[in-house]
Amino acid sequence: MLRRLDLRDTVPSAADVRRLLPRAAVDVDVAVDAVRPICEDVRTRGDAAVLDAAARFDGVRPASLRVPRAALAAAAEALDPAVRDALVEAIRRSRVVHRAQLREPVTIEVGPGLTVTERWVPVERVGLYVPGGRVAYPSSVVMNVVPAQEAGVGSLAVFSPPQRDNDGLPHPVVLGACALLGIDEVYAAGGAQAVAMAAYGTESCRGVDVITGPGNVYVTAAKRLVRGVVGVDAEAGPTEVAILADATADPTFVAADLIAQAEHDPMAACLLVTSSVELADAVDIELGKQVPATRHRERVEESLAGQGAVAIVADVDAGLAVVDGWAAEHLEIHTADAGAVAARVRHAGAVFVGPHAPVPLGDYLAGSNHVLPTGGTARHSSGLVVATFQRQVHVVESTRDALHAVAPRLAALAGAEDLTAHSDAVEARFR
Repeated sequence: MLRRLDLRDTVPSAADVRRLLPRAAVDVDVAVDAVRPICEDVRTRGDAAVLDAAARFDGVRPASLRVPRAALAAAAEALDPAVRDALVEAIRRSRVVHRAQLREPVTIEVGPGLTVTERWVPVERVGLYVPGGRVAYPSSVVMNVVPAQEAGVGSLAVFSPPQRDNDGLPHPVVLGACALLGIDEVYAAGGAQAVAMAAYGTESCRGVDVITGPGNVYVTAAKRLVRGVVGVDAEAGPTEVAILADATADPTFVAADLIAQAEHDPMAACLLVTSSVELADAVDIELGKQVPATRHRERVEESLAGQGAVAIVADVDAGLAVVDGWAAEHLEIHTADAGAVAARVRHAGAVFVGPHAPVPLGDYLAGSNHVLPTGGTARHSSGLVVATFQRQVHVVESTRDALHAVAPRLAALAGAEDLTAHSDAVEARFR
């Protein structure tokens, strides 16, 4: 049975929600102290430090950090046909969504003779991190690579941990997914050492401009440490789902979706917010049936016991306040008129509407991106999109007359800031 919180007599503030409702405690600051010497070692010793870290943390020393092209080709050839078909379709759908995010240059006429053109320019090189701990994540290859390719990035490098059971190479399905996407620069490197390798560069790997991709707390800490040296995406912690439901929801579906999220990680957070005590009771009964039958029962039980809860609220409006305050990575809406309710959500990484749009659809084949903000950071951060891999550049063009027209106002502002050379640079054009 999930821990139950009765919030029917109050609508808690966002701060109260974050205090009351469960999330795994992840102290990235402590992890930063742990990974700092690893990153510094990679910065100073390069490949040797990465190899030493692989032996220490992954239990294997790769023969080569860069995966041979032959190994990528062999992994693609060895893909199970059903997996290959699913990956090809996932790539196609992801391209449809991310290609639609591309922005054309926009020119704004500010005044006669003065224009500002807004351009979106791809970064030159990116490093894409793909986890390889408990399970392989070929879907994360798709989610990282496709938006970067659609953004126009010319140089992509994928980093994924070496596997003892794969002769020191990353997981073969991860390699196969890279090959299907045309990625031939893949490194058998994981953890903080992979982030440092990408950020600082080593003998075998040229440094990148942006690093993206989910990982454990040490990957997150390393990304925080190198932020500024390179750009990074939102910090990703343990995965999470919130489900907002009323009496119309199907308890079988709700329970199955909670289990599906808990399957990821014992630290995964699973929250049900409902205005129906009867639904909460029915979901508990369903969990009692479904959890013992699931393959990763121990992992699921640990997650639900540690970070699982049901919040009982007065109505759907109060439920919206709760899920907005919690700002989930994934939010499912199982209510009457679910589309209208979803349109009112402000804070979530991704929203899944109705009984037939579960989170696993977004994980694999919706075409949306599953690299999303966690830990409440959806209040200020977004998931991976094409713009993650681009920079906005303003191009200013002005005629002589347009510059002359603004010269007095420019001089006034320059004088107010005691930067008279600014106005002198303008006046020089009219002497």
